[in-house]
Amino acid sequence: MLAVAILGLYVYRLVGPWRWIYVGGAVLALYLNVFVGVVQAFQKVPLLSRLAPTQSEPPFLVAQLVVMATFSVLGILAAMRFRPTATRVV
Repeated sequence: MLAVAILGLYVYRLVGPWRWIYVGGAVLALYLNVFVGVVQAFQKVPLLSRLAPTQSEPPFLVAQLVVMATFSVLGILAAMRFRPTATRVV
């Protein structure tokens, strides 16, 4: 996903649909990092590990749903509001 985002940024200069593709790729990459962070937190933090020892219990699912909902909303807002700055060629 990051490769496609980088392609949109450096090759296609965020023109047309590449702006949305870039934002979507960047948000998805960050979401996946946070997803892994939540999984590792539930594995390594003793309090969280006791709440969901196998990562199939409700506290783990609720945490992942909150992360997904947050990134969905932020991703939509980022795609709607992101406007790349114009560069001047001298």
